[in-house]
Amino acid sequence: MMHIGNTINAVQTSIIPVIGEWTRNTPGTLSLGQGMVSYPPPSSALKYIQDFGLLPEHHLYGSPLGYEPLLQSLATKLNHENGITLKSGNRLMVTAGSNMAFLNVLRAITDPSDEIILPLPYYFNHEMAIRMLNCIPVSVPTDSNYQLQLEALRGAITNKTRAIVTVSPNNPTGAVYPEVALRAVNQLCKEHNLYHISDEAYEYFTYGSVRHFSPASIDGSESHTISLFSFSKAYGFASWRVGYLVFPESLLPALLKVQDTNLICAPLITQYAAMGALEIGRVYCRNHVQQLNKIREQFEIQINALDKVKVVSTDGAFYLLLKVDTQLNDLALAKKLISDYKVAVVPGSAFGLHEGCYLRVSYGMLDEDACVIALDRLISGIKLLNL
Repeated sequence: MMHIGNTINAVQTSIIPVIGEWTRNTPGTLSLGQGMVSYPPPSSALKYIQDFGLLPEHHLYGSPLGYEPLLQSLATKLNHENGITLKSGNRLMVTAGSNMAFLNVLRAITDPSDEIILPLPYYFNHEMAIRMLNCIPVSVPTDSNYQLQLEALRGAITNKTRAIVTVSPNNPTGAVYPEVALRAVNQLCKEHNLYHISDEAYEYFTYGSVRHFSPASIDGSESHTISLFSFSKAYGFASWRVGYLVFPESLLPALLKVQDTNLICAPLITQYAAMGALEIGRVYCRNHVQQLNKIREQFEIQINALDKVKVVSTDGAFYLLLKVDTQLNDLALAKKLISDYKVAVVPGSAFGLHEGCYLRVSYGMLDEDACVIALDRLISGIKLLNL
């Protein structure tokens, strides 16, 4: 048998393809699993690529940092919406999705056996990327409302720590970290010469009066703050793979090495599409978020009525994290919900939750009518299975 690397063997199996295969093998299953939206990209994005390929430069390698007109549009967006000013001290790079941005950053800032702090529950692809580089993910519990605990984060710092990661709005909980908490984490990183990696893929997905805050907008944060953004959620760009990051200028030589070796440059056609999406801007997502909020409220009401399920009400993303009172483990329960009730969810163990049975529900990837059916199946399954 040919050798397979021990490092990659030690990385958890990505749960999304597993759930996807079970779903495909059970025709008629509705998925509340993968973190996608049900709506397509805006027409302005498609308009920008309708003539793509007619010019010779469309087929050449581009800058590893990104297509200059897109970089300019992103700089304007960051300034107006996030309060992030690109100036001496920080730079901007376009990647093939924000997962790539995260992995690029790890390659630039870590050596084997270095530690990265992840608030628990964590986004599983972050934990996987850390282990792929022979680094150590250090999970730190959040409180009962999935909010950050500063002293717990402080207590996890060692001389091997290189960064603290925050994801807000959060995957898998939907929690939104308030400005005061993110400022405190950013200051903690500054005091200990750590990077604050802020994943903001769900920046537009907040409900009610809750607002998203970008730590890179803090004065004096340029040297230690790294911000990750994505087009996948807000603009229905999941398959297009467009993300970007704001990073300290000191990391430019390292990130250029990583980008040139791994990707060379983000695909130009998707960068064109991204410019088209920015032409309409966040209003495109805002209209859909209003509908998502209605679905979210309905999910919370009906799930909270169940005897054996607890769910914390949160104000962001499009996820609910259910804790189910059952003797079944989460993977077995997820499999039974697919096979017996034709509804798919994601086991909480993928997010580092190994005590108790947790399920992540994504209410973003189905339209309203399908969500009603999927929710009914989920509730029936939880009620009737021998939990």
